[in-house]
Amino acid sequence: MWLPLSFLSAFLLGFYDVSKKKALEGNSVLPVLFLNTLFSTLIFTPFILSSIFGFGWFEGTMFDFPSGDLRAHLMVVCKSAMVLSSWIFGYFGIKHIPLSIYGPISATRPVLVLLGAMLLFGERLNFLQWTGVLIALFSMYMLSLSSRKEGIEFTHNKWILCAALATVLGACCGLYDKFILQRLDSVFVQSWFNFYQMLMMGVVVSAISRKKLFHREGSNIAPYQCFCIAPESPHEGVSGRIGRDRFFWNLAIPLISVFVSAADFAYFWALTDPDAMISIVSMIRRGSVIVSFTCSALIFKEKNLRTKALDLALILIGMAFLFLGSKY
Repeated sequence: MWLPLSFLSAFLLGFYDVSKKKALEGNSVLPVLFLNTLFSTLIFTPFILSSIFGFGWFEGTMFDFPSGDLRAHLMVVCKSAMVLSSWIFGYFGIKHIPLSIYGPISATRPVLVLLGAMLLFGERLNFLQWTGVLIALFSMYMLSLSSRKEGIEFTHNKWILCAALATVLGACCGLYDKFILQRLDSVFVQSWFNFYQMLMMGVVVSAISRKKLFHREGSNIAPYQCFCIAPESPHEGVSGRIGRDRFFWNLAIPLISVFVSAADFAYFWALTDPDAMISIVSMIRRGSVIVSFTCSALIFKEKNLRTKALDLALILIGMAFLFLGSKY
């Protein structure tokens, strides 16, 4: 059952990336991310309330879970901090670089998971797995050459660095997920980690808002506009002022929460299976790049897609070698 759930999660993750890219077009990153954590928490609030107060709304279903002890909540808090850090870097990366570049970078996460499993758990890579790793690394080099046509230098672009950091942190989360989901209920983890993320993101947004209001005391700027961070190049937002992103509502914002919540639900459920292999699950989930890459052509009309498609094909071939190496 864990394999079909992994493929479902991959499909939903593709639309999650597309929703992020659409929501962040000309929009400020931090309020979009905060609303993502808020809406995701609202989705799981009934389960949390039923668990805390013993309402029994979901008794006899998979959504009925214990309230959890302090140790369980501390484990979830650690996961929340790791995921939120990955999301912050990822949101800034996907906003400023083409989706057809961000997707393949993110797709290399299984390579990092496999290397992490080798370092942390003493696993050894076989010939097929090493072949997959080398092909994936070569594909990233080829993607860096393709990106130069759009003026993006991998070694000198901070948004590429953000995408890379998001991928590394995401790989760390994947390794931690395998550990935590063999000890805690999957719906408990997903419900509470969304809640703790919302609290953490609320603190971040509140701190930045207060700091900017303090430095701009006496100005007529609205409090929510203090969330905004100036982009590198001038941009005309909905406010009509040049040189600064403003937050504005976009229907893609709640879709981010819907897709990521559904994708994570399938992912967590898959990892509760004792036979589930995190390296395989992680590889399958990176298949989401096929959905996001297709949408980068159909929706965002991005450039140089033919060259990038060859780079993406190399990454998928590398993933196939990793899959075969994990089976034999």
